[in-house]
Amino acid sequence: MTRIDAHHHVWDPARRDHAWLTEPGMDPIHRGFSASDLAPLAEAAGIERTVLVQVLPDVGETEEFLALAAGSELIGGVVGWVDLTAPDIADVLARLAEGPGGDRLVGIRHLVQGEADPAWLNRPDVRRGLRAVGAAGLRYDLLTLPHQLPAAIDTVRALPEVGFVLDHLSKPPIAVRELEPWAGRIRELAAEPNVCCKLSGMVTEAALVGSPGGDGWTVAMLRPYAETVLEVFGPERLMFGSDWPVCLLAASYAEVVGAAEELVAGLSPAERERVFGGTAADFYGL
Repeated sequence: MTRIDAHHHVWDPARRDHAWLTEPGMDPIHRGFSASDLAPLAEAAGIERTVLVQVLPDVGETEEFLALAAGSELIGGVVGWVDLTAPDIADVLARLAEGPGGDRLVGIRHLVQGEADPAWLNRPDVRRGLRAVGAAGLRYDLLTLPHQLPAAIDTVRALPEVGFVLDHLSKPPIAVRELEPWAGRIRELAAEPNVCCKLSGMVTEAALVGSPGGDGWTVAMLRPYAETVLEVFGPERLMFGSDWPVCLLAASYAEVVGAAEELVAGLSPAERERVFGGTAADFYGL
């Protein structure tokens, strides 16, 4: 089984405006990170393929990522960005698919976590865009915060023809050790068969600076959250993602991979292969 990292990024602040990198606490990652930087880290961890995920709400970035993936043996797929509310979204998706590296386009993501309206996903124009994503044969990455999960549940339920994956467990409050209401909402989401979940982003949430206990993380802190998604999604709908280089705010690439391996150590070999490759390969068509 090919080992897959289903979620990482690259960026270069000198080429594109990454204003978010100037926010407090971002100094460790306020520089460029390339696929060449990731390659030796992935090789050391036994990762053979990756999914590169959009950072900016910029179709130009997506085009660059597709061109990058076309010449890469490591990057197996790209989750890009398009304006879900654009009337011509189907045309934009077709243009991306026909351009350089278009065969590496496997999904779309919008930073829903940044939307002030907790029901943004329920908007008719957004739903129309999500249907277009599914009609184009692509998947949709859900990046939400816990209070946005009700709208995510409604959306996944309303669009059974679209394949969704939840990024970063919807960023539960690990640093303050709160499980509810997050866990209940995750159970409700997982009841829908057309959604998977990425085992990603946990170390960063656990080590949030300024939160009680948020000055570090342990595998024990992550375990209740990992066990929740393992229980409700099962290994067949769970996929590992490093969230590199964002993870460097809390841990090295090797530490993130090691933590995930420890969290799924109780699974059978076949189940571990699902989490570390099979689920992502099937979901994204890698």
